[in-house]
Amino acid sequence: MKYESTRGKAEKVESAHAIKAGIAPDGGLYVPDRIPHIDYFKYLDLDYRKRALDIFRKFLTDFSDPELIDCIETAYSPEKFDVSGIVSTVRLNENMSILELWHGPTYAFKDIALQILPCFLAKAVEKTGENKKILILVATSGDTGKAALEGFCNVEGTDIIVFFPKDGVSRMQALAMLTQEGENVSVIEVEGNFDDAQNGIKEIFSNEGLCRYALENEFMFSSANSINWGRLLPQIVYYFSAYLDMVKQDTIEDGEKINVCIPTGNFGNILAAYYAKIMGLPVNKLICASNENNILTDFMITGVYDTKREFIKTISPSMDILISSNLERLLFELTGRDEERVSRWMKELGETGRYQIDNKTHKKISSVFFAGFCNEEETLGTVEDIFNKFGYLIDPHTAVAIDVYDKYIVSTQDMSKTLIASTASPFKFEKSVSRAILGEDRVEGRSERELQRELSEETNQEIPAGLLELHEKKILHHRSCRRQDMGKIVREYIDKRSGK
Repeated sequence: MKYESTRGKAEKVESAHAIKAGIAPDGGLYVPDRIPHIDYFKYLDLDYRKRALDIFRKFLTDFSDPELIDCIETAYSPEKFDVSGIVSTVRLNENMSILELWHGPTYAFKDIALQILPCFLAKAVEKTGENKKILILVATSGDTGKAALEGFCNVEGTDIIVFFPKDGVSRMQALAMLTQEGENVSVIEVEGNFDDAQNGIKEIFSNEGLCRYALENEFMFSSANSINWGRLLPQIVYYFSAYLDMVKQDTIEDGEKINVCIPTGNFGNILAAYYAKIMGLPVNKLICASNENNILTDFMITGVYDTKREFIKTISPSMDILISSNLERLLFELTGRDEERVSRWMKELGETGRYQIDNKTHKKISSVFFAGFCNEEETLGTVEDIFNKFGYLIDPHTAVAIDVYDKYIVSTQDMSKTLIASTASPFKFEKSVSRAILGEDRVEGRSERELQRELSEETNQEIPAGLLELHEKKILHHRSCRRQDMGKIVREYIDKRSGK
């Protein structure tokens, strides 16, 4: 299988090259040149690792089975994930099941991809004969940063710089990054929001002078964001696995169509579900859940993508995004792989902050997706309501998804079984979850540690050990910068690591 760019001006490459590069040289995103159909039911009695192996085989055809098995066993070991199935599917009621994606080392769904991406990348470098070090550049709205740092920490032949928006992530998310140890890691606060950090990364990738300077100093850039196909592919697996788990739990029958509801900002997680659907997973509707930064909701309703709007900091910060990079891949697929139209829309987005798709493509989106959004009051109310009804604790991002799912039912009367993607441990967002469960009066003036412990006692839920340990760790990263100085930061890092 080969990989092509969504903008059509780059040569087709093997998966190893696509993973190593992260982004195509024409600025587009790599996609497989065909989407295979999966006979998913043959996976019913396989464990998660074997399900992953067969799906990876379909896309990473230049990787051998021993190479893939080595990556899978390294990434999905019992030492890294606290449930044997890597993910867990919990049935809340007759129609709603929760897909817990946060049982990895950083307690967020990003672990499932970012524990295996370093191994994919290391083998990709060997396959392509690359003799330069890989410098991973990451923009994060919260969870990607720590998961990438954890995955790439002290991995030979790689360095990683993570940029995150100052005051744009939760305190626990910031602590997790700022206390990261490792010889090859750097963490930088960016003055601005996630889109500033993400656009800064894209500008570095397109800066020919800086890319040349990196190569001259034996470095080449790559990405661990979901623009990298090696990051997106592992996310496809858990939708197939969760469906089969629902069959085994007698929640659904084989072949029964389900809805999948996903809280999303950068569109990667829901795009993985879309790929699963076109690969043969019985999915009825993909429900796209946004917080008050509801640009995706507006786009799916109107066909107009317009970033000229207020950026709102919310209690679901991983979704505080106005430029959803992976939407480009969806548009490529739905236009029949029309790279000229996709390139034109992306050019308009870059130049004007806005683009409008044609009616035919918009109708295709509407046939597959339902979109809705949730405000802060509704988010807190959903956290409280789900705990009161089921004794089940959720984080704000999962609450956004459940609230939008409820709105979907009201709007459509569709009572199909629905899988809700739960993307992070509630203890990563102890302040907002405590506001919902304990009340405002008990939150005021309390430290993160105090809130975690009181929340744990109130709900009889155990705090993940790794989050407790954060309070004891020393902050090791202290730098901040403006967006326009991100390239300078990267150049200085190259100089430092080159011994200049």
